[in-house]
Amino acid sequence: MAFPIVAIVGRPNVGKSTLFNRIAGERISIVEDTPGVTRDRIYTHAEWLGTEFRMIDTGGIDLGDEPFLTQITQQAEIAIDEADVIVFIVSAPEGVTDADEKVAKILYRADKPVILAVNKADNPETRETVYDFYSLGFGDPYPVSGVHGLGLGDLLDAVVKEFPDDDGAPKDDSIRFSLIGRPNVGKSSLVNAMLGEDRVIVSNIAGTTRDAVDTKFTADDTKFTMVDTAGIRKRGKVYENTERYSVMRAMRAIDDSDVVLVVLNAEEGIREQDKRVAGYAHEAGRGIIILVNKWDTLKKDNHTLTDFQNLIRQEFQYLSYAPIVFVSAKTGQRLDQLPAMIKRVSENHNKRVQSATLNDVIMDAIALNPTPSDNGKRLRVYYGTQVAVAPPTFVVFVNDPKMMHFSYERFLENQIREHFDFEGTPIHLIERARK
Repeated sequence: MAFPIVAIVGRPNVGKSTLFNRIAGERISIVEDTPGVTRDRIYTHAEWLGTEFRMIDTGGIDLGDEPFLTQITQQAEIAIDEADVIVFIVSAPEGVTDADEKVAKILYRADKPVILAVNKADNPETRETVYDFYSLGFGDPYPVSGVHGLGLGDLLDAVVKEFPDDDGAPKDDSIRFSLIGRPNVGKSSLVNAMLGEDRVIVSNIAGTTRDAVDTKFTADDTKFTMVDTAGIRKRGKVYENTERYSVMRAMRAIDDSDVVLVVLNAEEGIREQDKRVAGYAHEAGRGIIILVNKWDTLKKDNHTLTDFQNLIRQEFQYLSYAPIVFVSAKTGQRLDQLPAMIKRVSENHNKRVQSATLNDVIMDAIALNPTPSDNGKRLRVYYGTQVAVAPPTFVVFVNDPKMMHFSYERFLENQIREHFDFEGTPIHLIERARK
């Protein structure tokens, strides 16, 4: 599912990052930090009173030496494009400034809810200035303190109330997939090539929060929806040169996908950002296929393909379950295989295993490799059962979960994979003490 996105916007030095970190750091909101992107502190998976959302700190986007007004304009435009709700941060001690009014004028154009947060309202004197901010035209201002955490509950209550309601939306029975990767790996060319061959486009569905378009098509009697990674619109430097922004958009596509196609550039090899985005897709529990594009451009010998596969397995050890396909958007090489493979990975992602069959596999695995012991006490595995799909999740009941060493858990996972086809999907094992 695609989570609502909250963007924190405002001029420099009003405390955007402080507020972002305060919400994330107090476990009022934080669920997980995005793997590989935590050092940027720009995009996090968050929660408030059971409602999950994504939070963007636009102040973390580095726009280089652009003029001041250009920076705040571009940051606000990112929020306008991406967010479901915008939190506009101003500073109580400084009052309403010309820069605040410029940001406000940009946000007026957004067809998005804007919540006004007056930061640094730490004492009665500064809180009295809060009423001055009604002049910005965004309704009731919320006095908060990013440093001390004051007023965050009321602010987040107001934010959550503005999230879009998806209840009653028609059920989509298509397989949703997206192509993600660094700029210039050939995502757009692959999309065009996939849709250009004997494909029947059923309809185009406009995105709910931006001008992106998800494309529906049918292949081999199976309905697919290609989730737009929102790389279509490029306005100025921020869209072309800010790598963190492209990661942000990829994350949203991942959230809305059943299967993710991680696209690598055969000419350039594997880069750090490839690992970032692939790591997020893995942590999000999506089905994954690795595509190596521009394979036609390489000079090859008998070892080229095997060497590249080994490199991928080495650099993406956590994606050992993901199939690798070497393709070319230019020549169409192996693209005809993708619909069937996406369908298979989606089916594996949603596969259920009967408990009796699962326990036969677990007991056979224990007979093959007995459970570990510690100080005379042996781990006992009583039984297992599948509790969820997408990704397949299994609970294994044991005498003491602390005795389940990572290596033995990996052994059990490998045995399950060996007996059931879970290619392309992560599987989760959870140990519970039997009561």
